[in-house]
Amino acid sequence: MSESQRPLIEHHRQLGLLADEVLQLRHALPPRDRLIVGLVHALRAVLAASISYFIALELGLGQGFWAAITAISVSQSSYAEVRNSSRDQFVGAMIGGLIGLGAAMLGHDHYLAYVLAVIAGMLLCSVFNLGAAGRISGTTTTIIMLVPHTGAFWQFALFRLGEVTLGAAAALLVTLAFDMLERRLFAGRSPS
Repeated sequence: MSESQRPLIEHHRQLGLLADEVLQLRHALPPRDRLIVGLVHALRAVLAASISYFIALELGLGQGFWAAITAISVSQSSYAEVRNSSRDQFVGAMIGGLIGLGAAMLGHDHYLAYVLAVIAGMLLCSVFNLGAAGRISGTTTTIIMLVPHTGAFWQFALFRLGEVTLGAAAALLVTLAFDMLERRLFAGRSPS
């Protein structure tokens, strides 16, 4: 391990410890409070999914369910978490879409082309330290190359990217609105 990697590894270790503490705090909440937290999270996710789904349909993207799936998958409990998850989703979809498109055009229906495309996308994300985006890249390549569709591959890939972008944007906007509402509702309250 090089000296330049040590601070990054320590940062990831500290983030992992912080995430563990947050999880322990959530588990320590009384059942009623956990129910409320879960309800708010579910409302946030379903609102973002609904907004992105109907916008996708209005834009003529016939498979708006991909936007809804993205909105739900990036929904988190804070704006910062949604922003990071959305970034990973978008970058992964972009990389997987481009690699999947290229592999589909060059390799046609050969399964080996699909396997190599998934590996290439995930490796590329790993090289650029975008591990979470790598999973999305592989998923996007799978959708482009294995899900039956009509029309040109480039159109299919472009529509998927548009739907992913809509879902991520809706999740960001809904989470921002919920965060602002929460701050207003609980401003000035001291913890009991």
